[in-house]
Amino acid sequence: MSARDRAATARPGRVEQPIRAAELVGALSLATDLGTGQPLEHALRTAVLAVRLGELAGATSEELSDTYYVALLHASGCTSNSHEAAQLFGDDIAHRAAFFLIDPSDPAQVLGFYREYVGAGRPDDVREGMLEAALANPARAAESFAAMCEVAQRFSSWLGLAPGVEEALEYVFARWDGRGLPREIGGEALPLPARLLHVARDISLFLSAGGPEEARAVIERRAGEAYEPRLVQLALGDLDDAVAELDEARMWGIALAHEPFPQVMLTGERIDAGFGAIAALIGLKSPWLREHCVGVAELAEAAAWRVGLPADEIAFLRRAALAHDLGRISVPNAIWEKPGPLGLGEWERVRLHSYFTERAFAHCPELADLGRLAGSHHERLDGSGYHHGTEEAVHRQAARILAAADCYTAMREARPYRPALDPAAARVELEREVAKGRLDASAVDAVLAAAGHRVAKRPRELPGGLTERELEVLLALVLGHSNQVIADDLGISAKTVGHHVQHVYQKAGVRSRAAATVWAFEHELVQSAP
Repeated sequence: MSARDRAATARPGRVEQPIRAAELVGALSLATDLGTGQPLEHALRTAVLAVRLGELAGATSEELSDTYYVALLHASGCTSNSHEAAQLFGDDIAHRAAFFLIDPSDPAQVLGFYREYVGAGRPDDVREGMLEAALANPARAAESFAAMCEVAQRFSSWLGLAPGVEEALEYVFARWDGRGLPREIGGEALPLPARLLHVARDISLFLSAGGPEEARAVIERRAGEAYEPRLVQLALGDLDDAVAELDEARMWGIALAHEPFPQVMLTGERIDAGFGAIAALIGLKSPWLREHCVGVAELAEAAAWRVGLPADEIAFLRRAALAHDLGRISVPNAIWEKPGPLGLGEWERVRLHSYFTERAFAHCPELADLGRLAGSHHERLDGSGYHHGTEEAVHRQAARILAAADCYTAMREARPYRPALDPAAARVELEREVAKGRLDASAVDAVLAAAGHRVAKRPRELPGGLTERELEVLLALVLGHSNQVIADDLGISAKTVGHHVQHVYQKAGVRSRAAATVWAFEHELVQSAP
């Protein structure tokens, strides 16, 4: 990477810059919306509606802040049982979207849900056995919901959010009448942020499923059972005005503007902790991915130190690596865990995961560049990668290191369709990618060295096709030496030096010593002097 390219992409001190917790949590919420089969604006819209309802209900500023983050985080743990859900339902995403629309206190609706989704895609006799087993073990579902809440609580704790956020996240699936989870806890024993969430979340769900009138009808019908009656009355009285202010095209900005003051800021270690939590949540998507993001981050970081990237850029790369597979949440586990070859449509879903990683962070100016880097992990030097599929997508050294680290780490891990490669085999495959012009040689060398391989120094590939002798002449020109002085130093004739100078000018696309000097600095050749 040239000095000019580095100057264009680097932003000194960016890892020390504080960011709003709402931006990091909001980015996560976009991914969890996809992972639960909801429109991208669902969690953001829920947060806006919940805060608005809290204001009508006379909530304190502290309760409003807690409500805001509870709304953004309420589904963050819902993908933590994706592996188990895929085994039971066939698809770990479609059934979630359907479940959110039924009344779980109505046995007939629950039975109908199970009959439609349990064992989907399997023979009828197998499905019937799976259905009987699921109905005979209701504790299993309760344990799953409790685990989802606990994961969301841990994420809140990692970010250092207020204790009230973590407390309320335990009651995401609770009800006013005590018939939710945890059982027998309802009424005013539920924290106000949880009660506000229940109403706002379901308004948002049914706005998407059936429009304002459907949302109104459901909320009114479930008052006193799922929701606190007082909150339902306030919500219905404000529903038309609230819906009128929900502009889906501007939902990110609207949601960020609705964060109650004082806004929660993250700095330094808290930001790192947030990305660490994102990596953990990605790992929960499938047992095949448990340590992948952390492994990529550690390998990329070690490789970046070896190639001499600035400390700020290395910290930035580590965060991007921790989050690079966030978009995996949007793809069903039936695809990730398929033991055989993927079909055309399945491959297209896979290719979208890096796009969704990038887009999750794209709405936040402070995180957009990180999202671009994180989403570039499947790009290749020859433009054969995805999702951009261009050479420009990996012009920066950090992106080349991330691509190599992701490739090596994945090969060293088992997948449903292949065993893990041993270190020697993974090295061969990585070097084969270099030979094909897909991965950067210096990035691969750094990754292999960081992984414990002995790596021989490669011959330098000089820019413009310069030879080593032409480089010597160019460096002498940079020092201001005349052709004769250069000839004496190198033991060649002044005429031969003149030929070398002309070749240097042609390859560098310049016409003067001054321009050749600038070109040498642009390509960091001055530092190549022995």
